[in-house]
Amino acid sequence: MVSTNFYRNKFTKFLSFVLVLFPVFLFPRVNLAQPVVQAVLFFSPSCPHCHDVIENVLPPLVGKYPNQLDIIGIDVSNATGLKLYQAAIEKFQIPESRLGVPTLIVASEVLVGTDEIAIMFPQIVENGLAQGGIAWPAIPGLAEILAAQAAPTSQSTPEPEPAPAAGPVFVQRFMQDPFANSVATIVLLGMIVCAVIVLSNYLKGPEHRFVSFAEWLLPAAALLGVGVALYMSYVELTKTYAICGPVGNCNTVQESPYAFLFGFLPVGVLGVFGYLALLVAWLLKRYGPAAYRKFFTIAIWAMAWFGVLFAIYLTFLEPFVIGATCAWCITDSIVISAILLFSTQPAKEALAVESSEFLDESDVNITC
Repeated sequence: MVSTNFYRNKFTKFLSFVLVLFPVFLFPRVNLAQPVVQAVLFFSPSCPHCHDVIENVLPPLVGKYPNQLDIIGIDVSNATGLKLYQAAIEKFQIPESRLGVPTLIVASEVLVGTDEIAIMFPQIVENGLAQGGIAWPAIPGLAEILAAQAAPTSQSTPEPEPAPAAGPVFVQRFMQDPFANSVATIVLLGMIVCAVIVLSNYLKGPEHRFVSFAEWLLPAAALLGVGVALYMSYVELTKTYAICGPVGNCNTVQESPYAFLFGFLPVGVLGVFGYLALLVAWLLKRYGPAAYRKFFTIAIWAMAWFGVLFAIYLTFLEPFVIGATCAWCITDSIVISAILLFSTQPAKEALAVESSEFLDESDVNITC
């Protein structure tokens, strides 16, 4: 797993390289002798796609047009950059499905993602230079940032650096999107309460019955989980920008190192296999050999426990480590918690009796 500090250090080294060799890149400049294309790149130090654009896509263009390309980088992980990004969203009416970084804005064109920037930006630059240049996009607040960078330090009093966000790092992460992260925290607490209730009921013994649910609820929930996990897998494998809905920023979560287990296995793919395993176990328990009914009943409960504990870990990361919440991940957490509830009473019954007794009772009353 690659840490955020790794990306930040790598990005800082790259900026130093660019500052020495290509002073026109990421900083505004006035050049009346020839046309210039000016653009704004919104990025995050923890975004691998942003690093791909900065390190691989843009440098060849800067080398091709060393004195005719101005790109100012705006870091959305700090308050000032995030405010300017939100202003750009409102100005250009960027839809929810296209929110995320890297986003490059040139004139009125909004390019989102590595592929769009790599394919479309070179042609935009070429056409813009042929037509006499392209001015900075009309983003509210951008002019002040450009003026502050262009003002000579000897003739102006530099503005004080903004004070760092108060509190521990996890509080700063949470405050990047307090509403969505509050939703994630509520779901996290709900999952913990669910796990504690289930464990407490089990420890009280078989005489304390848990809530019984309709048998069809478990496979229905598992099918819903498969659908959610398939979409997450598609986003993670194809680098497509997720449709997140009104709450959270799914793309920030999916672009984080935590979206891949062991650095290479997409969490969504793991979820697909997990839910399919639950479905297979339920089918074998319901329609398979009677001799294995107890085994599959307990296996379903064990897999549900693993899923809930893993989901608790991932849900904790979103508001307190990543600083963003994924609506699809929250949905998945709720689904696996429901499966734990649905499978608890059958598992208690299976664990409390001998296999032969469980077979006899299950032939009469099968619950799930």
